[in-house]
Amino acid sequence: MQTNKSFKFWQWWTIIVSMIVYSIFYFVRKNFSIAMPGLTAEYGISNTSFGIIIAIGSLIYGLSRFINGFIVEKVSTKLFMAIGLLLCAAANFCFGFGVDLSYLITGVHEGPQFVNMLVLVMGITIVLNQYFQGFGYPPCARMLPQWIAPGELSTKMSIWNTSHSIGSFLAVIICGMIMTGLGSDMSGNPEIVSRIANNLAGSIKGWDNLAVADQTARIMSYAGHYGAWRMCFIIPAIIAVGAAILCIAALKDTPQSVGLPEIKGTETGKEKTEKIPGAHKKFLAHMVFHNKWVWILATANIFVYVLRMGVLDWGPKFLTEDRGMNIKGAAWSVALFELSAIVGTIFAGWASDHIFKGKSHRMCLFSMVGAVVFLALFALVDMPVVLSTVVLAMSGFCIYGPQALIGIGSANQATKEASATANGLAGIFGYVGSALSAIVVGKIADLFGWHWVFVTFIAFGVVGALIFASMWKAPRDGYERSRKFTDELVAEHEKNNA
Repeated sequence: MQTNKSFKFWQWWTIIVSMIVYSIFYFVRKNFSIAMPGLTAEYGISNTSFGIIIAIGSLIYGLSRFINGFIVEKVSTKLFMAIGLLLCAAANFCFGFGVDLSYLITGVHEGPQFVNMLVLVMGITIVLNQYFQGFGYPPCARMLPQWIAPGELSTKMSIWNTSHSIGSFLAVIICGMIMTGLGSDMSGNPEIVSRIANNLAGSIKGWDNLAVADQTARIMSYAGHYGAWRMCFIIPAIIAVGAAILCIAALKDTPQSVGLPEIKGTETGKEKTEKIPGAHKKFLAHMVFHNKWVWILATANIFVYVLRMGVLDWGPKFLTEDRGMNIKGAAWSVALFELSAIVGTIFAGWASDHIFKGKSHRMCLFSMVGAVVFLALFALVDMPVVLSTVVLAMSGFCIYGPQALIGIGSANQATKEASATANGLAGIFGYVGSALSAIVVGKIADLFGWHWVFVTFIAFGVVGALIFASMWKAPRDGYERSRKFTDELVAEHEKNNA
Protein backbone atom coordinates (compact mmCIF):
# COMPACT_ATOMS: atom_id res chain seq x y z
CA MET A 1 0.00 0.00 0.00
CA GLN A 2 2.78 2.40 0.90
CA THR A 3 4.55 1.62 -2.38
CA ASN A 4 1.34 2.35 -4.33
CA LYS A 5 0.87 5.69 -2.55
CA SER A 6 4.50 6.60 -3.20
CA PHE A 7 4.16 5.70 -6.85
CA LYS A 8 1.02 7.81 -7.32
CA PHE A 9 2.71 10.78 -5.66
CA TRP A 10 5.81 10.55 -7.85
CA GLN A 11 3.77 9.81 -10.96
CA TRP A 12 1.71 13.00 -10.59
CA TRP A 13 4.75 14.96 -9.44
CA THR A 14 6.53 13.99 -12.67
CA ILE A 15 3.50 14.79 -14.83
CA ILE A 16 2.93 18.23 -13.26
CA VAL A 17 6.58 19.36 -13.12
CA SER A 18 7.27 18.21 -16.70
CA MET A 19 4.08 20.03 -17.80
CA ILE A 20 5.33 23.27 -16.27
CA VAL A 21 8.78 22.91 -17.79
CA TYR A 22 7.52 21.92 -21.24
CA SER A 23 4.96 24.73 -21.33
CA ILE A 24 7.85 27.20 -21.07
CA PHE A 25 9.34 25.73 -24.23
CA TYR A 26 6.21 27.00 -25.98
CA PHE A 27 6.47 30.31 -24.16
CA VAL A 28 9.83 30.96 -25.87
CA ARG A 29 8.53 29.71 -29.21
CA LYS A 30 5.03 31.02 -29.86
CA ASN A 31 5.99 34.55 -28.85
CA PHE A 32 7.10 35.07 -32.46
CA SER A 33 3.52 34.96 -33.82
CA ILE A 34 2.46 37.88 -31.57
CA ALA A 35 5.55 39.87 -32.51
CA MET A 36 5.02 39.44 -36.28
CA PRO A 37 2.41 42.19 -36.76
CA GLY A 38 4.70 44.66 -34.97
CA LEU A 39 7.65 43.65 -37.14
CA THR A 40 5.54 44.14 -40.26
CA ALA A 41 4.40 47.58 -39.09
CA GLU A 42 7.89 48.80 -38.18
CA TYR A 43 9.94 47.17 -40.96
CA GLY A 44 7.51 46.12 -43.70
CA ILE A 45 8.40 42.42 -43.55
CA SER A 46 6.00 40.44 -45.77
CA ASN A 47 3.92 37.36 -45.00
CA THR A 48 6.00 35.44 -47.54
CA SER A 49 9.22 36.26 -45.67
CA PHE A 50 7.67 35.24 -42.37
CA GLY A 51 6.39 32.07 -44.02
CA ILE A 52 9.86 31.10 -45.24
CA ILE A 53 11.36 31.73 -41.79
CA ILE A 54 8.65 29.70 -40.05
CA ALA A 55 8.91 26.90 -42.62
CA ILE A 56 12.68 26.51 -42.29
CA GLY A 57 12.42 26.70 -38.51
CA SER A 58 9.68 24.05 -38.50
CA LEU A 59 11.75 21.65 -40.58
CA ILE A 60 14.73 22.19 -38.30
CA TYR A 61 12.54 21.56 -35.25
CA GLY A 62 11.23 18.32 -36.73
CA LEU A 63 14.76 17.21 -37.58
CA SER A 64 15.90 18.12 -34.07
CA ARG A 65 13.11 16.05 -32.49
CA PHE A 66 14.05 13.10 -34.70
CA ILE A 67 17.78 13.30 -33.88
CA ASN A 68 17.19 13.90 -30.19
CA GLY A 69 14.76 11.00 -30.06
CA PHE A 70 17.80 8.74 -30.51
CA ILE A 71 20.12 10.68 -28.20
CA VAL A 72 17.74 10.94 -25.25
CA GLU A 73 17.32 7.16 -25.04
CA LYS A 74 20.82 7.09 -23.47
CA VAL A 75 21.05 10.25 -21.32
CA SER A 76 19.36 11.95 -18.36
CA THR A 77 16.02 13.30 -19.52
CA LYS A 78 15.83 16.18 -17.05
CA LEU A 79 19.36 17.39 -17.81
CA PHE A 80 18.64 17.23 -21.53
CA MET A 81 15.47 19.34 -21.13
CA ALA A 82 17.22 21.92 -18.93
CA ILE A 83 20.03 22.42 -21.43
CA GLY A 84 17.47 22.88 -24.20
CA LEU A 85 15.60 25.57 -22.26
CA LEU A 86 18.79 27.50 -21.52
CA LEU A 87 19.75 27.44 -25.20
CA CYS A 88 16.24 28.60 -26.19
CA ALA A 89 16.55 31.46 -23.71
CA ALA A 90 19.87 32.47 -25.29
CA ALA A 91 18.32 32.43 -28.78
CA ASN A 92 15.41 34.60 -27.62
CA PHE A 93 17.79 37.13 -26.06
CA CYS A 94 19.60 37.32 -29.40
CA PHE A 95 16.32 37.81 -31.28
CA GLY A 96 15.34 40.66 -28.98
CA PHE A 97 18.56 42.47 -29.93
CA GLY A 98 18.37 41.52 -33.63
CA VAL A 99 17.79 45.11 -34.71
CA ASP A 100 20.98 46.25 -32.98
CA LEU A 101 22.97 43.43 -34.60
CA SER A 102 21.56 44.32 -38.04
CA TYR A 103 22.57 47.96 -37.50
CA LEU A 104 26.11 46.96 -36.50
CA ILE A 105 26.46 44.92 -39.70
CA THR A 106 24.84 47.37 -42.16
CA GLY A 107 25.51 50.72 -40.48
CA VAL A 108 21.94 51.91 -41.21
CA HIS A 109 18.65 51.83 -39.26
CA GLU A 110 16.24 51.54 -42.20
CA GLY A 111 15.97 50.80 -45.89
CA PRO A 112 16.11 47.58 -47.96
CA GLN A 113 19.66 46.69 -46.90
CA PHE A 114 18.76 46.93 -43.21
CA VAL A 115 15.47 45.03 -43.58
CA ASN A 116 17.10 42.23 -45.58
CA MET A 117 19.78 41.86 -42.91
CA LEU A 118 17.13 41.86 -40.16
CA VAL A 119 15.23 39.09 -41.96
CA LEU A 120 18.47 37.10 -42.23
CA VAL A 121 19.29 37.63 -38.54
CA MET A 122 15.73 36.66 -37.59
CA GLY A 123 15.92 33.57 -39.78
CA ILE A 124 19.19 32.37 -38.23
CA THR A 125 17.95 33.03 -34.70
CA ILE A 126 14.62 31.28 -35.29
CA VAL A 127 16.38 28.26 -36.83
CA LEU A 128 18.68 27.98 -33.79
CA ASN A 129 15.74 28.41 -31.42
CA GLN A 130 13.77 25.73 -33.23
CA TYR A 131 16.66 23.30 -33.08
CA PHE A 132 16.98 23.86 -29.33
CA GLN A 133 13.20 23.43 -29.01
CA GLY A 134 13.78 19.85 -30.11
CA PHE A 135 15.38 19.19 -26.72
CA GLY A 136 11.94 19.44 -25.06
CA TYR A 137 9.53 16.77 -26.27
CA PRO A 138 11.80 13.69 -26.75
CA PRO A 139 12.76 13.54 -23.04
CA CYS A 140 9.09 13.70 -22.08
CA ALA A 141 8.18 11.06 -24.65
CA ARG A 142 10.73 8.78 -23.02
CA MET A 143 10.01 9.75 -19.41
CA LEU A 144 6.20 9.58 -19.22
CA PRO A 145 5.66 6.00 -20.48
CA GLN A 146 8.07 4.96 -17.70
CA TRP A 147 5.56 6.37 -15.20
CA ILE A 148 2.17 5.65 -16.87
CA ALA A 149 0.70 2.24 -17.81
CA PRO A 150 -0.57 1.78 -21.42
CA GLY A 151 -4.21 1.48 -20.29
CA GLU A 152 -4.18 4.98 -18.79
CA LEU A 153 -1.57 6.61 -21.01
CA SER A 154 -4.11 8.42 -23.21
CA THR A 155 -5.94 9.98 -20.26
CA LYS A 156 -2.91 11.06 -18.23
CA MET A 157 -0.66 12.00 -21.11
CA SER A 158 -3.50 14.04 -22.64
CA ILE A 159 -3.58 15.99 -19.39
CA TRP A 160 0.18 16.44 -19.78
CA ASN A 161 -0.29 17.47 -23.41
CA THR A 162 -2.23 20.52 -22.30
CA SER A 163 1.22 21.95 -21.56
CA HIS A 164 1.35 22.83 -25.28
CA SER A 165 -1.76 24.94 -24.95
CA ILE A 166 -0.84 26.36 -21.54
CA GLY A 167 2.49 27.58 -22.91
CA SER A 168 0.91 28.99 -26.06
CA PHE A 169 -1.88 30.62 -24.03
CA LEU A 170 0.64 32.30 -21.74
CA ALA A 171 2.70 33.40 -24.74
CA VAL A 172 -0.16 35.04 -26.64
CA ILE A 173 -1.71 36.69 -23.56
CA ILE A 174 1.49 38.01 -21.99
CA CYS A 175 3.03 39.00 -25.31
CA GLY A 176 -0.27 40.58 -26.34
CA MET A 177 -0.11 42.68 -23.17
CA ILE A 178 3.52 43.52 -23.94
CA MET A 179 2.63 44.63 -27.47
CA THR A 180 -0.13 46.93 -26.19
CA GLY A 181 1.47 48.08 -22.94
CA LEU A 182 5.20 48.49 -23.52
CA GLY A 183 7.41 50.12 -26.13
CA SER A 184 7.99 53.79 -26.90
CA ASP A 185 5.18 56.21 -27.75
CA MET A 186 6.21 57.48 -31.20
CA SER A 187 2.71 58.58 -32.24
CA GLY A 188 3.91 62.19 -32.23
CA ASN A 189 6.80 61.45 -34.59
CA PRO A 190 5.64 62.12 -38.19
CA GLU A 191 8.55 60.16 -39.70
CA ILE A 192 7.77 57.02 -37.70
CA VAL A 193 4.02 57.32 -38.32
CA SER A 194 4.61 57.76 -42.08
CA ARG A 195 6.94 54.75 -42.18
CA ILE A 196 4.41 52.53 -40.38
CA ALA A 197 1.64 53.70 -42.73
CA ASN A 198 3.74 52.84 -45.80
CA ASN A 199 4.74 49.46 -44.36
CA LEU A 200 1.16 48.46 -43.57
CA ALA A 201 -0.07 49.66 -46.96
CA GLY A 202 2.59 47.59 -48.71
CA SER A 203 2.15 44.47 -46.59
CA ILE A 204 -1.60 44.03 -45.98
CA LYS A 205 -3.70 42.90 -48.93
CA GLY A 206 -6.83 45.05 -49.20
CA TRP A 207 -5.40 47.90 -47.12
CA ASP A 208 -6.80 50.51 -49.51
CA ASN A 209 -10.31 49.11 -49.02
CA LEU A 210 -10.26 49.90 -45.28
CA ALA A 211 -11.93 53.03 -43.97
CA VAL A 212 -9.52 55.88 -43.26
CA ALA A 213 -10.48 55.78 -39.57
CA ASP A 214 -9.57 52.07 -39.39
CA GLN A 215 -6.26 52.69 -41.13
CA THR A 216 -5.42 55.53 -38.75
CA ALA A 217 -6.34 53.47 -35.66
CA ARG A 218 -4.03 50.64 -36.70
CA ILE A 219 -1.17 52.96 -37.57
CA MET A 220 -1.37 54.85 -34.28
CA SER A 221 -1.69 51.61 -32.29
CA TYR A 222 1.68 50.42 -33.57
CA ALA A 223 3.25 53.88 -33.32
CA GLY A 224 2.13 54.17 -29.70
CA HIS A 225 4.04 51.01 -28.72
CA TYR A 226 7.03 51.22 -31.02
CA GLY A 227 9.64 48.51 -30.41
CA ALA A 228 7.44 46.57 -27.96
CA TRP A 229 8.03 43.37 -29.93
CA ARG A 230 11.58 43.17 -28.49
CA MET A 231 10.26 42.45 -25.00
CA CYS A 232 8.19 39.59 -26.43
CA PHE A 233 11.52 37.75 -26.61
CA ILE A 234 13.48 39.13 -23.66
CA ILE A 235 10.86 38.58 -20.93
CA PRO A 236 10.07 34.95 -21.94
CA ALA A 237 13.82 34.25 -22.10
CA ILE A 238 14.21 35.27 -18.45
CA ILE A 239 11.32 32.99 -17.47
CA ALA A 240 12.91 30.09 -19.40
CA VAL A 241 16.07 30.34 -17.31
CA GLY A 242 14.01 29.87 -14.15
CA ALA A 243 12.20 26.87 -15.67
CA ALA A 244 15.54 25.22 -16.51
CA ILE A 245 16.56 25.45 -12.84
CA LEU A 246 13.20 23.90 -11.80
CA CYS A 247 13.73 21.08 -14.28
CA ILE A 248 17.10 20.05 -12.83
CA ALA A 249 15.96 20.39 -9.22
CA ALA A 250 12.57 18.69 -9.34
CA LEU A 251 12.20 16.10 -12.13
CA LYS A 252 12.72 12.34 -11.71
CA ASP A 253 13.56 10.27 -14.80
CA THR A 254 12.16 6.83 -13.86
CA PRO A 255 10.39 5.05 -10.96
CA GLN A 256 13.66 3.21 -10.29
CA SER A 257 15.39 6.57 -9.63
CA VAL A 258 13.26 6.97 -6.47
CA GLY A 259 13.44 3.30 -5.45
CA LEU A 260 10.13 2.18 -7.04
CA PRO A 261 9.59 -0.88 -9.29
CA GLU A 262 8.90 -0.95 -13.04
CA ILE A 263 5.20 -0.71 -14.02
CA LYS A 264 3.63 -4.16 -14.35
CA GLY A 265 2.60 -5.03 -17.90
CA THR A 266 5.17 -2.79 -19.60
CA GLU A 267 7.91 -5.39 -19.69
CA THR A 268 9.27 -5.62 -23.22
CA GLY A 269 11.70 -8.46 -22.63
CA LYS A 270 14.52 -6.10 -23.49
CA GLU A 271 16.56 -7.21 -20.47
CA LYS A 272 16.92 -10.62 -22.15
CA THR A 273 18.79 -9.04 -25.06
CA GLU A 274 21.16 -6.71 -23.18
CA LYS A 275 24.18 -8.90 -23.95
CA ILE A 276 23.28 -9.46 -27.60
CA PRO A 277 25.36 -7.17 -29.89
CA GLY A 278 23.23 -4.65 -31.81
CA ALA A 279 20.02 -5.76 -30.06
CA HIS A 280 18.84 -2.23 -29.29
CA LYS A 281 19.22 -1.08 -32.90
CA LYS A 282 17.30 -4.14 -34.09
CA PHE A 283 14.60 -3.45 -31.50
CA LEU A 284 14.23 0.16 -32.65
CA ALA A 285 14.12 -0.91 -36.29
CA HIS A 286 11.42 -3.52 -35.61
CA MET A 287 9.26 -1.42 -33.29
CA VAL A 288 9.57 1.87 -35.15
CA PHE A 289 10.91 1.74 -38.68
CA HIS A 290 9.30 -1.59 -39.65
CA ASN A 291 6.04 -0.82 -37.84
CA LYS A 292 3.31 0.25 -40.29
CA TRP A 293 1.13 1.74 -37.54
CA VAL A 294 3.90 4.14 -36.50
CA TRP A 295 4.33 5.23 -40.12
CA ILE A 296 0.60 5.84 -40.60
CA LEU A 297 0.45 7.95 -37.44
CA ALA A 298 3.51 9.89 -38.58
CA THR A 299 1.95 10.56 -42.00
CA ALA A 300 -1.31 11.72 -40.42
CA ASN A 301 0.71 14.13 -38.29
CA ILE A 302 1.55 16.16 -41.41
CA PHE A 303 -2.10 17.05 -41.89
CA VAL A 304 -2.79 17.65 -38.20
CA TYR A 305 0.09 20.11 -38.00
CA VAL A 306 -0.99 22.01 -41.11
CA LEU A 307 -4.21 22.83 -39.27
CA ARG A 308 -2.78 23.30 -35.79
CA MET A 309 0.22 25.45 -36.67
CA GLY A 310 -1.67 27.29 -39.39
CA VAL A 311 -4.08 28.76 -36.84
CA LEU A 312 -1.50 29.15 -34.08
CA ASP A 313 1.29 30.74 -36.15
CA TRP A 314 -0.90 32.90 -38.36
CA GLY A 315 -3.97 33.54 -36.19
CA PRO A 316 -2.91 36.98 -34.89
CA LYS A 317 -1.98 38.19 -38.36
CA PHE A 318 -5.15 36.81 -39.96
CA LEU A 319 -7.43 38.31 -37.30
CA THR A 320 -5.79 41.74 -37.47
CA GLU A 321 -5.56 41.90 -41.27
CA ASP A 322 -8.74 40.11 -42.40
CA ARG A 323 -11.20 40.43 -39.49
CA GLY A 324 -10.14 43.92 -38.44
CA MET A 325 -9.25 43.12 -34.82
CA ASN A 326 -6.62 45.04 -32.90
CA ILE A 327 -3.59 43.08 -31.70
CA LYS A 328 -4.99 42.72 -28.16
CA GLY A 329 -8.29 41.30 -29.42
CA ALA A 330 -6.47 38.95 -31.79
CA ALA A 331 -4.24 37.72 -28.96
CA TRP A 332 -7.27 36.97 -26.78
CA SER A 333 -8.99 35.15 -29.67
CA VAL A 334 -5.99 32.89 -30.18
CA ALA A 335 -5.77 32.44 -26.42
CA LEU A 336 -9.41 31.27 -26.43
CA PHE A 337 -8.43 28.81 -29.17
CA GLU A 338 -5.74 27.50 -26.81
CA LEU A 339 -8.07 27.32 -23.79
CA SER A 340 -10.56 25.34 -25.85
CA ALA A 341 -7.68 23.13 -26.96
CA ILE A 342 -6.87 22.32 -23.31
CA VAL A 343 -10.42 21.03 -22.74
CA GLY A 344 -10.38 19.20 -26.08
CA THR A 345 -7.06 17.52 -25.35
CA ILE A 346 -8.23 16.21 -21.97
CA PHE A 347 -11.54 15.05 -23.42
CA ALA A 348 -9.82 13.27 -26.32
CA GLY A 349 -7.54 11.41 -23.91
CA TRP A 350 -10.44 10.41 -21.65
CA ALA A 351 -12.56 9.27 -24.61
CA SER A 352 -9.64 7.34 -26.08
CA ASP A 353 -9.24 5.26 -22.89
CA HIS A 354 -12.88 4.98 -21.79
CA ILE A 355 -14.77 4.81 -25.10
CA PHE A 356 -12.19 3.36 -27.49
CA LYS A 357 -10.34 1.18 -24.93
CA GLY A 358 -6.99 2.90 -25.44
CA LYS A 359 -7.16 2.86 -29.25
CA SER A 360 -6.28 6.51 -29.64
CA HIS A 361 -6.23 6.38 -33.44
CA ARG A 362 -10.02 5.93 -33.46
CA MET A 363 -10.55 9.07 -31.41
CA CYS A 364 -8.22 10.90 -33.80
CA LEU A 365 -10.59 10.15 -36.68
CA PHE A 366 -13.60 11.71 -34.96
CA SER A 367 -11.56 14.70 -33.78
CA MET A 368 -10.28 15.41 -37.29
CA VAL A 369 -13.80 15.31 -38.73
CA GLY A 370 -14.89 17.81 -36.06
CA ALA A 371 -11.99 20.12 -36.90
CA VAL A 372 -12.97 20.14 -40.58
CA VAL A 373 -16.59 20.99 -39.73
CA PHE A 374 -15.71 23.94 -37.48
CA LEU A 375 -13.05 25.33 -39.83
CA ALA A 376 -15.59 25.17 -42.66
CA LEU A 377 -18.11 27.11 -40.57
CA PHE A 378 -15.45 29.68 -39.66
CA ALA A 379 -14.28 30.22 -43.25
CA LEU A 380 -17.44 29.83 -45.30
CA VAL A 381 -20.29 31.17 -43.13
CA ASP A 382 -20.67 34.92 -42.55
CA MET A 383 -21.18 35.49 -38.81
CA PRO A 384 -20.49 38.14 -36.14
CA VAL A 385 -16.92 38.44 -34.85
CA VAL A 386 -17.77 37.04 -31.40
CA LEU A 387 -19.47 33.96 -32.86
CA SER A 388 -16.67 33.37 -35.36
CA THR A 389 -14.17 33.51 -32.47
CA VAL A 390 -16.16 30.83 -30.63
CA VAL A 391 -16.27 28.66 -33.76
CA LEU A 392 -12.49 29.05 -34.19
CA ALA A 393 -12.06 28.02 -30.56
CA MET A 394 -14.15 24.87 -31.18
CA SER A 395 -11.81 23.97 -34.04
CA GLY A 396 -9.01 24.13 -31.46
CA PHE A 397 -11.04 21.78 -29.22
CA CYS A 398 -10.94 19.23 -32.06
CA ILE A 399 -7.49 19.85 -33.59
CA TYR A 400 -5.54 19.31 -30.38
CA GLY A 401 -7.02 15.85 -29.81
CA PRO A 402 -5.07 14.26 -32.68
CA GLN A 403 -2.03 16.42 -31.87
CA ALA A 404 -1.84 14.82 -28.42
CA LEU A 405 -3.01 11.35 -29.34
CA ILE A 406 -0.55 10.82 -32.19
CA GLY A 407 2.31 11.07 -29.70
CA ILE A 408 0.47 8.79 -27.28
CA GLY A 409 -0.38 6.29 -29.99
CA SER A 410 3.21 6.30 -31.26
CA ALA A 411 4.49 5.68 -27.73
CA ASN A 412 2.08 2.77 -27.24
CA GLN A 413 2.78 1.19 -30.63
CA ALA A 414 6.57 1.44 -30.19
CA THR A 415 6.52 0.67 -26.39
CA LYS A 416 8.23 2.71 -23.70
CA GLU A 417 11.68 1.47 -24.82
CA ALA A 418 11.34 3.10 -28.25
CA SER A 419 8.76 5.82 -27.56
CA ALA A 420 11.18 8.74 -27.96
CA THR A 421 12.37 7.46 -31.33
CA ALA A 422 8.80 6.87 -32.56
CA ASN A 423 7.79 10.34 -31.43
CA GLY A 424 10.87 11.75 -33.13
CA LEU A 425 9.72 10.19 -36.38
CA ALA A 426 6.16 11.48 -35.91
CA GLY A 427 7.61 14.87 -34.99
CA ILE A 428 9.63 15.29 -38.16
CA PHE A 429 6.54 14.46 -40.23
CA GLY A 430 4.47 16.88 -38.15
CA TYR A 431 6.87 19.71 -38.76
CA VAL A 432 6.95 18.97 -42.46
CA GLY A 433 3.27 19.81 -42.12
CA SER A 434 4.14 22.91 -40.14
CA ALA A 435 6.60 23.98 -42.83
CA LEU A 436 3.97 23.40 -45.53
CA SER A 437 1.55 25.47 -43.50
CA ALA A 438 4.05 28.30 -43.17
CA ILE A 439 4.94 28.47 -46.86
CA VAL A 440 1.46 27.83 -48.24
CA VAL A 441 -0.30 30.21 -45.84
CA GLY A 442 2.15 33.06 -46.41
CA LYS A 443 2.00 32.72 -50.18
CA ILE A 444 -1.76 32.22 -50.46
CA ALA A 445 -2.43 35.13 -48.07
CA ASP A 446 -0.24 37.45 -50.15
CA LEU A 447 -1.64 36.32 -53.53
CA PHE A 448 -5.29 35.45 -52.93
CA GLY A 449 -6.27 36.60 -49.44
CA TRP A 450 -7.06 34.85 -46.17
CA HIS A 451 -10.33 33.20 -47.27
CA TRP A 452 -8.46 30.74 -49.49
CA VAL A 453 -6.05 29.93 -46.68
CA PHE A 454 -8.90 28.37 -44.70
CA VAL A 455 -10.26 26.55 -47.74
CA THR A 456 -6.81 24.94 -47.98
CA PHE A 457 -6.95 23.99 -44.29
CA ILE A 458 -10.29 22.24 -44.87
CA ALA A 459 -8.84 20.18 -47.73
CA PHE A 460 -5.88 19.08 -45.60
CA GLY A 461 -8.24 18.15 -42.78
CA VAL A 462 -10.29 15.87 -45.02
CA VAL A 463 -7.19 13.99 -46.19
CA GLY A 464 -5.98 13.65 -42.59
CA ALA A 465 -9.31 12.11 -41.55
CA LEU A 466 -9.05 9.52 -44.31
CA ILE A 467 -5.56 8.52 -43.15
CA PHE A 468 -6.79 7.96 -39.59
CA ALA A 469 -9.67 5.89 -40.95
CA SER A 470 -7.15 3.55 -42.63
CA MET A 471 -5.84 2.30 -39.25
CA TRP A 472 -9.21 1.64 -37.61
CA LYS A 473 -8.28 -2.03 -36.93
CA ALA A 474 -4.83 -1.32 -35.41
CA PRO A 475 -4.10 -2.82 -31.93
CA ARG A 476 -3.95 -0.66 -28.81
CA ASP A 477 -0.20 -1.07 -28.24
CA GLY A 478 2.91 -2.93 -29.37
CA TYR A 479 3.95 -4.72 -26.17
CA GLU A 480 2.91 -8.15 -27.46
CA ARG A 481 4.80 -7.44 -30.68
CA SER A 482 7.91 -6.41 -28.70
CA ARG A 483 7.91 -9.49 -26.46
CA LYS A 484 7.54 -11.76 -29.47
CA PHE A 485 10.43 -10.00 -31.21
CA THR A 486 12.79 -10.21 -28.23
CA ASP A 487 11.98 -13.92 -27.79
CA GLU A 488 12.81 -14.50 -31.46
CA LEU A 489 16.02 -12.48 -31.11
CA VAL A 490 17.13 -14.48 -28.07
CA ALA A 491 16.31 -17.78 -29.82
CA GLU A 492 18.29 -16.74 -32.89
CA HIS A 493 21.25 -15.69 -30.73
CA GLU A 494 21.23 -18.96 -28.79
CA LYS A 495 21.00 -20.94 -32.03
CA ASN A 496 23.98 -19.10 -33.53
CA ASN A 497 26.05 -19.68 -30.38
CA ALA A 498 25.06 -23.33 -29.84
